[in-house]
Amino acid sequence: MDLRLPRLRRPRPRRALAAAAAVVVLAGAGTWTAVASDDAPEVRRADRVMATGEGVRIDTSFFTAGPEGRRPAVLLGHGFGGSKEDVRAQAEDLARDGYAVLTWSARGFGRSTGKIGLNDPEGEVADVSRLVDWLAARPEVRLDKDGDPRVGMAGNSYGGAIALLGAGYDDRIDAVAPAITYFDLAEALFPDGVFKKLWAGAFVTSGGGCARFEPELCAMYERVAESGVPDARARALLEARSPAAVADRIDVPTLLMQGQTDSLFPLGQADAAARAIRANGAPVGVDWLAGGHDGGDPETGRLHERVRAWFDRYLKGDESADTGPAFRVTRTGGVDSTDGRAQLRGASADAYPGLHSGTRTVELTGREQRFANPAGANPPAVSALPGIGGSGGLSQLSSLGIGVSLDFPGQHARFESAPVTRDLRVTGSPAVTVRVRSTSDDAVLFAKVYDVGPDGRQQVLPSQLVTPVRVEGARAGKDVELTLPAVDHEVRKGHRLRLVLASTDLAYASPAAPATYTVSLKSGLAVPTAPGVTTAAAPLPAWVVWLPVAGAVTALALLLTGRRRTAAPAPDPDLADVPLQITGLSKRYARSADRYAVRDLSFRVDKGQVLGLLGPNGAGKTTTLRMLMGLIKPDDGEIRVFGHAVRPGAPVLSRVGAFVEGAGFLPHLSGRENLELYWAATGRPPEDAHLDEALEIAGLGDALARAVRTYSQGMRQRLAIAQAMLGLPDLLILDEPTNGLDPPQIREMREVMIRYAAAGRTVIVSSHLLAEVEQSCTHLVVMDRGRLVQAGPVHDIIGSGDTLLVGTVTPVEEPLAEKVAALPGVESAVRTDEGLLVRLGADGTAPRLIAELVRLEVPVTSVGPHRRLEDAFLTLIGGSA
Repeated sequence: MDLRLPRLRRPRPRRALAAAAAVVVLAGAGTWTAVASDDAPEVRRADRVMATGEGVRIDTSFFTAGPEGRRPAVLLGHGFGGSKEDVRAQAEDLARDGYAVLTWSARGFGRSTGKIGLNDPEGEVADVSRLVDWLAARPEVRLDKDGDPRVGMAGNSYGGAIALLGAGYDDRIDAVAPAITYFDLAEALFPDGVFKKLWAGAFVTSGGGCARFEPELCAMYERVAESGVPDARARALLEARSPAAVADRIDVPTLLMQGQTDSLFPLGQADAAARAIRANGAPVGVDWLAGGHDGGDPETGRLHERVRAWFDRYLKGDESADTGPAFRVTRTGGVDSTDGRAQLRGASADAYPGLHSGTRTVELTGREQRFANPAGANPPAVSALPGIGGSGGLSQLSSLGIGVSLDFPGQHARFESAPVTRDLRVTGSPAVTVRVRSTSDDAVLFAKVYDVGPDGRQQVLPSQLVTPVRVEGARAGKDVELTLPAVDHEVRKGHRLRLVLASTDLAYASPAAPATYTVSLKSGLAVPTAPGVTTAAAPLPAWVVWLPVAGAVTALALLLTGRRRTAAPAPDPDLADVPLQITGLSKRYARSADRYAVRDLSFRVDKGQVLGLLGPNGAGKTTTLRMLMGLIKPDDGEIRVFGHAVRPGAPVLSRVGAFVEGAGFLPHLSGRENLELYWAATGRPPEDAHLDEALEIAGLGDALARAVRTYSQGMRQRLAIAQAMLGLPDLLILDEPTNGLDPPQIREMREVMIRYAAAGRTVIVSSHLLAEVEQSCTHLVVMDRGRLVQAGPVHDIIGSGDTLLVGTVTPVEEPLAEKVAALPGVESAVRTDEGLLVRLGADGTAPRLIAELVRLEVPVTSVGPHRRLEDAFLTLIGGSA
């Protein structure tokens, strides 16, 4: 049966007329301006709400910059659960690069109305064609012909899929650049007929609940979630909403950027898309990035640059634009000792190798094995879990010297290779054939390949990925060819490969009925090595470059000594997406040549982080913040905000908001009137303030209409934070924002900071309340006597101990906490807002605890080492506080 719906393409005359009539501008906000540097063009933004004619309203933003005239357009989509504001920074950058950029919130998200259709061709995809119609009527947009604008599409995840679907349904789309997205949504959520229950549940939850979806999608989800088995109707529903349904119609230049740490949309999804689009004769680039839906480095800056180059080539027609290699993969090699970040290096090839290039057979040994699928599929094995596979979750257990995967005895079979005699780089999908027999008609297995260390105990599951497979007709025995997850992973000399076939996995639905599986090997493990992919050479040591010219540079510096430099340093394009980079910062005390308030300070802050700046009195925190805000000048070093050097009056400071010593308000005016008066004093247009958005984040409610003299201290503090948020600055600085607040007010302030950063912005907070910093901050910078002591994620600085923090979906009731406390190897279990704080005894281990938690049906979302920040802080500063 052909499940593909008719292609929208360029609407026929009658439908075009209906579409044009349906897209009505209901409201238009004025433009706002953001200046990135002294010579960068201002960005003009116009907000409009468009009615589709079906009772649905789509919230949009249109960005342009530079002189008048026509230019190519770009449609930027957002991820699932987000809104158009998530892609604002990229839109501004593309506008400065000479594009007309239109962003929008998809149906059911942000301020757009309508039911979520998971990119329904008659819903969200039809909306894209209406947006293209609108672009075709804009005087700023270049046209290929009447009604046909030159336009590309890009976006991550949900927004990436709509880009592919747009290209398949509307032939006016000229190029696409989707990232970490799906090609076949049915295969992504029902791989080989197995229900990916945790990710499916996360979809529904992040969408706001089942009722927010189209009725047929809600009914499908409830049916499959109850039975645990996806049926043909469910697959058909998701296939019709997948780019794969129109694979033969996607024939435009396509850049596919897929995540290696992604159990939702693994690399195989991009591989299927690449093969299909290339078969249509279109240019295709494939890029495997370090991050994904399960965490890792998203490489945002690099990918945005690659998208820009892709559009320069295929929208602007710039033949000199470097679109990069046909295939690129990011490889992790060690840790940078200066900041603890993984060192990333690119490897590339002139042609995309696919998932089975350069196959090498690795022989496995192991007898025929029998193992159980337990009743209720409980306890389940553990591999990748949504929200846990990245930093800050279950992966913290590696700090305890153990792997993060868990297979229960009697519930899996394993086969092992001999130690490899030389390093082996796996690039693609390994494959193996096994024979499966079951006491039930169907069997569900989860296949995974571990990298096992020389001692046989340390094992790593690359990217925490497994392959689920449903074997029908297994009672009589059946040969099954298993294609393992695609990875890029190096197996070191002396390590072994271990194939594990498990009967359960916590992320998936398994048969509830007990059964016994019997598995034997039928082939060796075919390992793809992609020999055409070569890793870039490591950069030369810096001294090799500077030593031959050191004399000349020194002479030039002497000639320039004494001259006052008036020009600002050039922006650093590599830091365009980095909110803050401080390098070698120093500030001496007045009238002192050798006493420093801040000395040789270096650290970096990335988007979405809430960074706590800690240190005892006199550590240099306030001096650092004052230099960051351009209030005082450093003696040495530099501060860069989004790549631009900070100096008094620097234009980039318009992207920074600050609350330092409390705000002064007029007591007889209301909260809203105070904020409006403050913004008017800045001289910027009222529409630039985004007043309602800042107030929504601050959560002041009806109190805004009351005189400030009636406010409590906590309300005044939140009003001050809202004032700092006016204009929605990308970087928000808060100095002791909880001073004078009681515990409930402190908790409210914590939620304000977290909400603000959740939209992809960045918050830096200086505070003496260590317990509060521990709960609200994602990263820390610890200073003492003007110097950096340590910087990094909160959990890394706190370190490991004999106490584990068990995060749970819902609060743990006291009877269940008592059961956990009574487990062997557990000394105590205390309920917290996040779940349970479990202290292990001398004979307690994390793997045993996880197994018991699963058995007790504790709704675990994360497990990690826990130590109080206060303990770590006092250790770091040596008691100088």
